[in-house]
Amino acid sequence: MPKTPLFTKGPTSCLAIAILSAGGSFPTQASMGNIGTTYGVMAADVATAQSLSMFNDQVSATYYNPAYLTKDPRGELTLGLLHAEQELRADGPLRDGDVLADSPSQHVLIGMKTNLSSLTRFKHPIYFGFIAGVEKYGKELLAFSSNTSESGQFMEYGREPLFLNIGGATNIWRGIDAGISARVTLEATAKLDTLSNLAGETRRERLSVNAEPSVKSILSTSIDWGKTFCPESGCWLSGWETALAYRAESSASTSIDANVIVDQTIPDPGLALAVTTIDSFQPEIWVVGTQYKGDGWRIGGSVEQQNWSGLEDKFTSDTIKDQNSLSPAARMQFEDTLTPRLGGEYMLNDNFTFRAGVAYEESPLKTTRNPEINYLDTDKISVGLGLSATYNRTRLLAYPVRVDLGYQYQMLQERDFTIVDFNGNEEDVTADGDIHVFSGSITLRF
Repeated sequence: MPKTPLFTKGPTSCLAIAILSAGGSFPTQASMGNIGTTYGVMAADVATAQSLSMFNDQVSATYYNPAYLTKDPRGELTLGLLHAEQELRADGPLRDGDVLADSPSQHVLIGMKTNLSSLTRFKHPIYFGFIAGVEKYGKELLAFSSNTSESGQFMEYGREPLFLNIGGATNIWRGIDAGISARVTLEATAKLDTLSNLAGETRRERLSVNAEPSVKSILSTSIDWGKTFCPESGCWLSGWETALAYRAESSASTSIDANVIVDQTIPDPGLALAVTTIDSFQPEIWVVGTQYKGDGWRIGGSVEQQNWSGLEDKFTSDTIKDQNSLSPAARMQFEDTLTPRLGGEYMLNDNFTFRAGVAYEESPLKTTRNPEINYLDTDKISVGLGLSATYNRTRLLAYPVRVDLGYQYQMLQERDFTIVDFNGNEEDVTADGDIHVFSGSITLRF
């Protein structure tokens, strides 16, 4: 095998090769989120700041409320794009409004739902749906970034390469539906064995990389109170709907094991290097939502409980974010949060629908001094606007075509932190930022 020049530091270079092989490519910052919780999956979710996502009958229901797949019996194919521009800042006496991150998040999404009852001898409808999103407009399936930082790093925002949900739903009783879906993330492992000299030239390399799926469940139920209690004639409950959903904790992870023998320096069995880290963490989430539908309009909202305290246990097995060497008072601490969302929708006419929403999200990061990792995270206010256009008659297609556009602005409120560099020097900074999210989708029914 030919010699491969790497860097001037043999063992360190081998670890870098393993990390690059496992990750695919490096984003500019760490990420503890996914597009479903950070921005919104489809344009309608972005436009309402996810306030009506529990009652969105598009394929994004597989993530927010799979039970709602039953609301439209027609099949559906949806293509979407999402582009998020971000400017995340940390300002202090020694800085001039330093921009810590400004790389965009760019997703291409595809989703489909259909009725599977034709596959069985039963007439009872069973609905199936899936949605997949890939970063950099489909070019980046697997990537991660996990690092210590002297200048500070934002906890939530970053590239989120793979978003995949598969689910199904059915009607239980009149007006009562139930659904279940699976959120799929990847657990990547890389193993490298090699011989190296002091110049960093390797030989007899052996590298293996694997990525296995990790499946976490999403459960939900929705109730149309009017159809349940007064299906024959209207009553005061008509128009009211309620939904409850549970999303299990999930995360993407990467493990790298490297064994290096360096000529005249490190003899057999060599130097063992091991790194295990998590990325794109989603906390355990409980959501309850309600909406009221009138004649050509609806208004609704939801409240989410996000159990971020579970992230502290995850970090105990993370060799990069491990805080066990610090005193209990200096370790990162997270707290559970409640996120309220409120939105509405109004049909301008038979073809155009306007929607808007607002949300307030508290930061789950409790500590403002996190040595080595130096995480930054703030409370934020999200405001969304959007428009849908439905074309009822097309020359080629049998069913109407729907086009959705959504925009969302997220204002990260100012919050003070203490940055600690690797030498123990401290710096007081104020973190804030602005996020602009643009999303569009086209839906074909069949």
